[in-house]
Amino acid sequence: MTERALITIRVHPGASRATVAVEPAQAGDARRSQSQVLGVWVHERAAAGKATEAALAAVAAAAGVRRASVRLVTGARSRLKIIEITDPPADLAQRLGHELANDHGRSTGSAR
Repeated sequence: MTERALITIRVHPGASRATVAVEPAQAGDARRSQSQVLGVWVHERAAAGKATEAALAAVAAAAGVRRASVRLVTGARSRLKIIEITDPPADLAQRLGHELANDHGRSTGSAR
């Protein structure tokens, strides 16, 4: 069985520097049950998926996992995305500074 963590992120393309930090959820967010999302600021612009790819790489680096362990679940054309981290480290929440909600946190299941 492979462990997985699902995390909601908000991508901020065109930033002067790349960073990953917790930010409050906004009223228009699809998953309003969460009080926080993981903000990911990337230098790349939102064109041809470049900002999304940069955001996935930034989250992988912040989480201390390989880029191949991070995949996009939903939100390919949206700033608000849900990502999955396969086999996350035990201290994932501390590494990301983000409390994983019960319905949106770790789960076990077969790898896809």
